[in-house]
Amino acid sequence: MVCIFLADGFEMIEALTPCDVLKRAGAEVALVSVTESLSVTSTHGVTIRCDAAIGDIRPEDIEMIVLPGGMPGAENLYRSERLRELVLSVNKRGKPVSAICAAPFILGRLGLLARRKATCYPGFEKELTQAFVTPGGVVRDGNILTAKGMGVSLAFSLAAVSMLFGEEKSRTIAAQIMAE
Repeated sequence: MVCIFLADGFEMIEALTPCDVLKRAGAEVALVSVTESLSVTSTHGVTIRCDAAIGDIRPEDIEMIVLPGGMPGAENLYRSERLRELVLSVNKRGKPVSAICAAPFILGRLGLLARRKATCYPGFEKELTQAFVTPGGVVRDGNILTAKGMGVSLAFSLAAVSMLFGEEKSRTIAAQIMAE
């Protein structure tokens, strides 16, 4: 299952674009609240109902993690001890861990970007501890996928499809949604 973790203050496009694109590719996707409440409110005041609360998620069931940005959403994600545990567990298993906009700082603080290429929203570079910060919009290094921000949400989502299902599936989805 792909888990897209949400906290109050999340950026809608950075969460819902991967949800849509990954579902089109055939992934089982769950929007997961990092609190016990299933209702989460975006940076712009839109409240959505998640599929699950973080306490319902077992690490062994996660095939990919997606961390959307937005502030204070990304900081609220980082405050969740359970989320930090899940990110470390999924990464240890070599499964994809992805973060966009401000959220790559979570991976940096957890030490997952050391000696890896990564990108983030401008101003958060200092949080990408020991990373090789690159100017790219979407950057993949092994099982880690990072992206600059909302404007590359579609490219980020297609890269996530590629990680899970291969480049051909990503190209097929891109063609179907007129992205190419």
